[in-house]
Amino acid sequence: MALTLNVVTTSTRPGRKGPIIADWFTGFAREHGGFNVVAVDLKEIGLPLFDEPEHPAKQQYQHDHTKRWAALTATADAFVFVLPEYNYCPPPSFYNAIDYLSREWNYKPVGFASYGGVSGGMRAVQEAKLLMTTVKAMPIPESLVVQSFTQHISDQGFSPEAFHLSSATAMLNELQKWAGALKPLRS
Repeated sequence: MALTLNVVTTSTRPGRKGPIIADWFTGFAREHGGFNVVAVDLKEIGLPLFDEPEHPAKQQYQHDHTKRWAALTATADAFVFVLPEYNYCPPPSFYNAIDYLSREWNYKPVGFASYGGVSGGMRAVQEAKLLMTTVKAMPIPESLVVQSFTQHISDQGFSPEAFHLSSATAMLNELQKWAGALKPLRS
Protein backbone atom coordinates (compact mmCIF):
# COMPACT_ATOMS: atom_id res chain seq x y z
CA MET A 1 0.00 0.00 0.00
CA ALA A 2 1.35 3.43 -0.93
CA LEU A 3 2.23 5.95 1.74
CA THR A 4 0.41 9.29 1.90
CA LEU A 5 2.27 12.58 2.28
CA ASN A 6 0.42 15.74 3.23
CA VAL A 7 2.12 18.93 2.03
CA VAL A 8 0.71 21.61 4.33
CA THR A 9 0.81 25.32 3.52
CA THR A 10 0.93 26.96 6.94
CA SER A 11 0.75 30.70 6.29
CA THR A 12 -2.80 32.06 6.15
CA ARG A 13 -2.19 35.78 5.86
CA PRO A 14 -3.15 37.94 2.87
CA GLY A 15 -0.30 38.29 0.37
CA ARG A 16 1.36 35.08 1.51
CA LYS A 17 3.92 33.37 -0.75
CA GLY A 18 3.75 29.91 0.79
CA PRO A 19 1.30 28.55 -1.80
CA ILE A 20 3.83 29.24 -4.57
CA ILE A 21 6.49 27.14 -2.85
CA ALA A 22 3.90 24.53 -1.79
CA ASP A 23 2.62 24.16 -5.36
CA TRP A 24 6.13 23.55 -6.63
CA PHE A 25 6.99 21.12 -3.83
CA THR A 26 3.72 19.20 -4.24
CA GLY A 27 4.50 18.64 -7.92
CA PHE A 28 8.09 17.70 -7.11
CA ALA A 29 6.92 15.20 -4.47
CA ARG A 30 4.50 13.62 -6.94
CA GLU A 31 7.32 13.23 -9.47
CA HIS A 32 9.46 11.64 -6.76
CA GLY A 33 6.96 8.79 -6.69
CA GLY A 34 7.39 7.66 -3.10
CA PHE A 35 4.01 8.91 -1.89
CA ASN A 36 0.45 9.66 -2.74
CA VAL A 37 0.69 13.44 -2.24
CA VAL A 38 -2.14 15.52 -0.79
CA ALA A 39 -1.94 19.32 -0.87
CA VAL A 40 -3.42 20.91 2.26
CA ASP A 41 -3.81 24.64 2.86
CA LEU A 42 -4.53 25.82 6.41
CA LYS A 43 -6.27 28.89 5.01
CA GLU A 44 -8.79 26.63 3.27
CA ILE A 45 -9.22 24.46 6.37
CA GLY A 46 -10.20 27.65 8.22
CA LEU A 47 -9.34 26.74 11.79
CA PRO A 48 -10.28 29.51 14.21
CA LEU A 49 -8.22 29.99 17.35
CA PHE A 50 -8.49 26.63 19.14
CA ASP A 51 -12.15 26.26 20.10
CA GLU A 52 -12.77 22.60 20.96
CA PRO A 53 -14.27 22.06 24.43
CA GLU A 54 -12.60 18.67 24.98
CA HIS A 55 -8.88 17.91 25.10
CA PRO A 56 -7.66 16.76 21.66
CA ALA A 57 -6.42 13.43 23.08
CA LYS A 58 -10.07 12.43 23.58
CA GLN A 59 -10.79 12.90 19.85
CA GLN A 60 -14.33 14.06 20.71
CA TYR A 61 -14.41 16.85 18.16
CA GLN A 62 -17.46 19.10 18.13
CA HIS A 63 -16.77 21.36 15.15
CA ASP A 64 -16.79 20.52 11.44
CA HIS A 65 -13.50 22.35 10.84
CA THR A 66 -11.81 20.13 13.41
CA LYS A 67 -13.35 16.97 12.01
CA ARG A 68 -12.10 17.87 8.50
CA TRP A 69 -8.61 18.66 9.82
CA ALA A 70 -8.50 15.47 11.90
CA ALA A 71 -9.57 13.31 8.94
CA LEU A 72 -6.89 14.81 6.66
CA THR A 73 -4.23 14.39 9.31
CA ALA A 74 -5.23 10.87 10.37
CA THR A 75 -4.94 9.48 6.83
CA ALA A 76 -1.43 10.84 6.28
CA ASP A 77 1.70 8.77 6.85
CA ALA A 78 4.07 11.77 6.70
CA PHE A 79 4.01 15.56 6.49
CA VAL A 80 5.95 18.38 4.92
CA PHE A 81 5.07 21.75 6.37
CA VAL A 82 5.73 24.69 4.07
CA LEU A 83 6.76 27.10 6.79
CA PRO A 84 7.66 30.79 6.77
CA GLU A 85 9.54 32.50 9.56
CA TYR A 86 7.70 35.18 11.53
CA ASN A 87 9.84 36.83 14.23
CA TYR A 88 12.19 33.81 14.34
CA CYS A 89 9.21 31.47 14.86
CA PRO A 90 6.58 29.60 12.85
CA PRO A 91 3.36 31.46 12.10
CA PRO A 92 0.59 31.28 14.73
CA SER A 93 -1.54 29.29 12.26
CA PHE A 94 0.99 26.45 12.47
CA TYR A 95 0.90 26.28 16.28
CA ASN A 96 -2.88 26.44 16.27
CA ALA A 97 -3.22 23.64 13.70
CA ILE A 98 -0.91 21.33 15.65
CA ASP A 99 -2.68 22.05 18.95
CA TYR A 100 -6.08 21.11 17.51
CA LEU A 101 -5.13 17.44 17.35
CA SER A 102 -3.16 14.92 19.35
CA ARG A 103 -3.20 11.25 18.39
CA GLU A 104 -3.45 11.97 14.67
CA TRP A 105 0.20 13.12 14.73
CA ASN A 106 1.59 10.11 16.60
CA TYR A 107 4.46 8.15 15.01
CA LYS A 108 4.55 10.11 11.77
CA PRO A 109 7.65 11.70 10.27
CA VAL A 110 7.71 15.41 9.56
CA GLY A 111 9.80 17.42 7.13
CA PHE A 112 9.92 21.14 6.52
CA ALA A 113 10.15 23.29 3.42
CA SER A 114 11.00 26.60 5.03
CA TYR A 115 11.41 30.01 3.50
CA GLY A 116 12.47 33.43 4.65
CA GLY A 117 15.25 35.95 4.40
CA VAL A 118 18.88 35.15 5.15
CA SER A 119 18.02 32.27 7.50
CA GLY A 120 15.57 30.70 5.05
CA GLY A 121 13.19 29.99 7.91
CA MET A 122 15.58 27.65 9.73
CA ARG A 123 14.96 29.32 13.11
CA ALA A 124 11.22 28.74 12.69
CA VAL A 125 11.88 25.09 11.83
CA GLN A 126 13.85 24.58 15.04
CA GLU A 127 10.87 25.88 17.05
CA ALA A 128 8.45 23.76 15.01
CA LYS A 129 10.47 20.59 15.55
CA LEU A 130 10.22 20.99 19.30
CA LEU A 131 6.44 21.28 19.12
CA MET A 132 6.15 18.23 16.84
CA THR A 133 7.99 16.01 19.30
CA THR A 134 5.39 16.79 21.97
CA VAL A 135 2.69 15.17 19.82
CA LYS A 136 4.90 12.11 19.21
CA ALA A 137 5.77 13.06 15.63
CA MET A 138 9.30 12.52 14.31
CA PRO A 139 10.92 15.61 12.76
CA ILE A 140 13.70 14.53 10.42
CA PRO A 141 16.97 16.46 9.96
CA GLU A 142 16.69 16.75 6.17
CA SER A 143 14.81 19.80 4.93
CA LEU A 144 14.32 22.21 2.09
CA VAL A 145 15.53 25.71 2.97
CA VAL A 146 14.73 28.62 0.67
CA GLN A 147 16.84 31.63 1.62
CA SER A 148 15.99 35.04 0.20
CA PHE A 149 12.87 33.40 -1.16
CA THR A 150 11.65 36.40 -3.15
CA GLN A 151 14.60 35.93 -5.50
CA HIS A 152 13.21 32.51 -6.45
CA ILE A 153 9.59 33.56 -7.06
CA SER A 154 8.18 35.10 -10.23
CA ASP A 155 4.96 35.12 -12.20
CA GLN A 156 5.94 31.63 -13.40
CA GLY A 157 6.10 30.29 -9.82
CA PHE A 158 9.02 29.00 -7.79
CA SER A 159 12.35 28.61 -9.61
CA PRO A 160 14.52 26.15 -7.69
CA GLU A 161 18.28 25.92 -7.90
CA ALA A 162 20.17 22.62 -7.94
CA PHE A 163 20.64 22.59 -4.16
CA HIS A 164 16.86 23.01 -3.67
CA LEU A 165 16.27 19.96 -5.85
CA SER A 166 18.85 17.82 -4.05
CA SER A 167 17.59 18.94 -0.62
CA ALA A 168 13.97 18.18 -1.53
CA THR A 169 14.94 14.76 -2.87
CA ALA A 170 16.94 13.90 0.25
CA MET A 171 14.04 14.95 2.49
CA LEU A 172 11.51 12.89 0.51
CA ASN A 173 13.79 9.84 0.55
CA GLU A 174 14.16 10.07 4.33
CA LEU A 175 10.44 10.69 4.88
CA GLN A 176 9.69 7.58 2.86
CA LYS A 177 12.07 5.49 5.00
CA TRP A 178 10.72 6.86 8.28
CA ALA A 179 7.06 6.62 7.24
CA GLY A 180 7.51 2.97 6.32
CA ALA A 181 9.48 2.16 9.46
CA LEU A 182 6.98 3.87 11.77
CA LYS A 183 3.88 2.40 10.10
CA PRO A 184 3.64 -0.60 12.49
CA LEU A 185 3.48 1.83 15.44
CA ARG A 186 0.52 3.61 13.83
CA SER A 187 -1.62 0.48 13.51
